Amino acid sequence: MKKLFILILSATLFYACGESSSKKDYKDASLSIDERVDALLPLLSLEEKVAQMRIFHANIGTKPDKDGNLKLSNRVIKKLKLGIAGIKNPGEHIDPVAAAKMNNELQKYIIENNRWGIPALFVTESYNGVDAKGSTKFGRPLTFAASFNPELARREWDVIGREARLRGMHMCHSPEADIVRDPRFGRMSEAFGEDTYLTTQMVKNAIIGVQGNYEGLGAGTHIGAVAKHFAGYGQVLGGSNFAAIEISPRTLIDEIYPPFEAAVKEAKTLGIMASHGDLNGIASHGNPELLTGVLRDDWGFEGYVVSDSNDIARLYYFMKVAENPEAAAQMGLEAGIDIDLYAEDSYSYLPKMVEKNPELEKLIDRSVRRVLRTKFILGLFDNPYIDLEETKKGVRSESSLALAKEADLESIILLKNKNKILPLNKNKRTKIALLGPLVKENTKEQFESVVGNNITFVVDKGFNLTDEAKGNPNLIDTDAKTINRLVNKARSADVSILFLGGDEFTAKEAYFKNTVGDRATIEPVSAQDELIEKVKATGKPVIVVLKHRRTLAINVISEQADAILDTWDLSEFGDESTARILFGEVSPSGKLPVTVPRNIGQLPYHYSMKEINYKKGYLFLKDGPLYPFGYGLSYTDFEYSDIKVSNSEMKVDGEITVSATITNKGNMKAKEAVQFYIKDVIGQVTRPNKELKGFEKIELNPGESKTVTFTITPKMLEFTGIKMEKIIEPGDYKVMIGTSSNEYLETSFKLIK
Repeated sequence: MKKLFILILSATLFYACGESSSKKDYKDASLSIDERVDALLPLLSLEEKVAQMRIFHANIGTKPDKDGNLKLSNRVIKKLKLGIAGIKNPGEHIDPVAAAKMNNELQKYIIENNRWGIPALFVTESYNGVDAKGSTKFGRPLTFAASFNPELARREWDVIGREARLRGMHMCHSPEADIVRDPRFGRMSEAFGEDTYLTTQMVKNAIIGVQGNYEGLGAGTHIGAVAKHFAGYGQVLGGSNFAAIEISPRTLIDEIYPPFEAAVKEAKTLGIMASHGDLNGIASHGNPELLTGVLRDDWGFEGYVVSDSNDIARLYYFMKVAENPEAAAQMGLEAGIDIDLYAEDSYSYLPKMVEKNPELEKLIDRSVRRVLRTKFILGLFDNPYIDLEETKKGVRSESSLALAKEADLESIILLKNKNKILPLNKNKRTKIALLGPLVKENTKEQFESVVGNNITFVVDKGFNLTDEAKGNPNLIDTDAKTINRLVNKARSADVSILFLGGDEFTAKEAYFKNTVGDRATIEPVSAQDELIEKVKATGKPVIVVLKHRRTLAINVISEQADAILDTWDLSEFGDESTARILFGEVSPSGKLPVTVPRNIGQLPYHYSMKEINYKKGYLFLKDGPLYPFGYGLSYTDFEYSDIKVSNSEMKVDGEITVSATITNKGNMKAKEAVQFYIKDVIGQVTRPNKELKGFEKIELNPGESKTVTFTITPKMLEFTGIKMEKIIEPGDYKVMIGTSSNEYLETSFKLIK
C-alpha cells in the first residue's frame, strides 16, 4: 500500500509540474501557433479532447436574463465542464451590444470552468449579412452574384466579418461554394449561381473579406469562414434536400471542386463543412478520399472540417452506411470530420470507443490539434473578449448601410423594357399603384424617400402567397373579390408596379420533421399570373418588380409586363434601391447568375452544358431559355466592336490576350458587366458549349469607349481527359466577348505545342 501511495504521489507531482510548465508554454504568445498547440494538446484528458470536437446550439440554454446577464441551463453547465469546441448562434436574438456583453460573460465562464482555460468558438451564419438581430442586412448571395463584381463582394463580406466579431462571434458557416443549377432546390439563394467561374470568384472574395485578408483573424477584427458543403450538395437529385447526389467524376473535378479549391488555396478558409448528401453512393461524412485525400493531401487544407447538423450520426440512422452509432462515429473520425455539430449520439461515444480501440486516439489528437490551432489563429487565448464601445461604433455604421444600398443597385437586373417605358419620370405628376403579394409594410415609405412630392402612391398587397406556416406552408386560395380590388386600384392609377415572385416561405431549407422548402414546380404560385393578366387588360402600363429566392419560369409575367426588374432578394433597403432604379437615378447593371428556363421539363438546364445537349428541343415548347445566363439590359445602349486576339496561335505554356471595345451609345452614364467565354471546338471528351472565363464591370459616360482585355492562360484551357487527368489539348478554340452568354462577338485562336 505504501509503495502504491508513493507511485500515486509521484505521478501527481509529475502531472502538476507538467501542468504548470505546459500551461506557461501554451499561454506564451511569443511561441509559434504550432508550438502552443504542441504544448497544450498532451495536457488534455481524453474526455477533454473529445469536448474540443463538439459544438452545441445556444438555444439549449444560453441566453441573457431579464437584466441582461448571462443565464445558463443545467444542460449547458454540464456540457461546459470539460470545455467545448464551440457554440452556435449565442446572442442571435438580441442586439449587438447586448450580444457582445453576453458573449463576453459566456466566454469568461467557459475559460474559468475548464482546467486549461480553453476558449470556445462562437459560430454564426451569413446569408443576408450576419444572421443575428441588429446587423446590417445585405442581399442574399445569389442576389449579389448578379452584380458580377467580386471586389464589391469582398467589401460586403469585410463588413460581415467585422460586425460578427464585434458581437463576439469567431466563425461563420458561410459562404456556400456549392454550384446551384436546379430551381426546385429550396436553398438555391444561399449560393452564388450555376457557373463555376463566377461562383469561384465570389466565394474567394467573400472569404478574403470576412477573414480580413486573413490578417484580421489574429487581430480580432474579423472571423473565420467555413466554406460549404463539400462537395456537390447543390446537385441533389430532384432538387430535394437530403436526396442522393450523382455527379460524374469529370464534372466533379472540373465544375464542382474549383470554388472549394480556391477557398482553400487562395482565400485560406479556416473551415470546411461536409455535405449532407452522399456522392455517387459514398456518404460525404464518411468519405476519406474526399475529406482527407482531396481536401488535405491534394489541396493542403490545414483548417478543421465540421459536420453539417447531426450528419455523423445520420451515417447510421439515415444514410444506413454504418451498422450502429459507434460505427458512424468511427467513420466520421476516420474520414476527417474534426467537429461534430449538435449530435448527442455520435462523438460523445468516442471515449468509450478508445477503451476498445486505443488507436482511435491518434485520430482524435489529429482533429483536436486542428481545432486548437484555429483558436490560436483567432487569438482567443490572448484576447478572448470584445470591447463594447467598439461594438457600439462599429455595427450598422453609415458606411455599412451605404454599402448595402450600393450592392443592391449593382445587383438589380432589367429583364424587359418594352418601348423604353423605364426609367419613370419622378418630375411628372403621376399616380402609381404598388400592388401584389410581395409589397412590404415599408414599400411605400421607401419609394417616397426617393421620388419626392410629384408622385402619389396607392398601395395594396392584396394577398399572401401561403398561410406562412413556419414548417410546411400551404397555398391559400385568393378570392375574386381581392383580385378585383387590386385591378380597380390599378385602373385608377397611371402606372401599376406589381410586386410578384416568391418569398421566404416558398423557397427555404427543407429540414427533417415535416419542414418542407423544395418545390416540384417552378412557376409563380397562387394567383400571380391571373393578377398580371387582369391588370394588363386595363390598358395601363404594367411594371413588375420580381422578388424571389429561386429561379422562376415567369412565362406569363414575361409576356404581359411592359418592364421587369429582377431584384431577387435584396438588402433591408431593397425597395428604396428598386425605386432609385425605376426612376432613373442609376441605370441597372445586374446580370443573371443563372439560366431562366421556360419549363421545368427543360431541367437540368444551364448555359455551360455540353454542346450535344442543345441538339434538339421539346415538342410544343420554344427552344432556348426564357432568359440566358449573364443577361441584363441597361438604360443605355452598349455597342461591342473590334474583337481581336493578340496572336492567332498560343503555345501550351504561353499566353495571349483577347480584347474588344465597348462604347456607350446612349445618353446615360451606366455600368456594364463585360463577359468573356471560351469554347473548346474539338476535345477528346465531350466539352461544354461555352465556359465563362472572365468578366469585368466597367462604367462609361455617354459617348465614351473602353477597350477591355482578357488574358488567356493555359489554366483556363485545362480539363479532365479520358484518363481522368488534367490536360491541355492543342487545337482550335473560340473566344467570345459580350453582354451575355447568348449575345457576343466571336474570334478564335489555335493552341499549339
